[in-house]
Amino acid sequence: MKDALAIHRWLLAHQIHHEIVRLPRPLTCSDELPEVLGVTPETCLGVALFEVSARGRTQEVAVVSAVNSCPGPAEVGAVLRAHRVSAASAFTVNSATDYAHGLVCPLLLPDGLTVLVDQRLIARLDADEVVHTATGERRTALRLRAIHLFDLVAAKPVDLAAGGRRGLASLASPMRTA
Repeated sequence: MKDALAIHRWLLAHQIHHEIVRLPRPLTCSDELPEVLGVTPETCLGVALFEVSARGRTQEVAVVSAVNSCPGPAEVGAVLRAHRVSAASAFTVNSATDYAHGLVCPLLLPDGLTVLVDQRLIARLDADEVVHTATGERRTALRLRAIHLFDLVAAKPVDLAAGGRRGLASLASPMRTA
């Protein structure tokens, strides 16, 4: 399983200023970050994993969003024009991301995993604003500037509020966001 040390080493290798924060109490999921850190929910990011069935195949899709506006299967299904979308099981999350369920970091996700980022998140956050995310561990969180996070995450920005009109094929190739 990936953890804070793996993330820390990777960010150091990329020369990204960041902080691994020791939490005063353990997390059960990234939704608890605002309460534990005493910050606004808009600056705390979570990753939800969905199993998406479209065009006769099923694949996992990760969605990065603020913890207070995590999309559900209906929004993801509308964007991807999928036949069936469901939240991934804990086993699937663990095996597809190599992070603990509920504590997935948007960094170091596997190359073959389709990753989407909520466009509202990009529009709402200032590039220099500090964001927080889980590290895969219950007692730590990652703090870094939003511009660095969005530059390092290979994700496709999508409008999850409007349920976009793109199909899964156009989202299969992630691109860097900045």
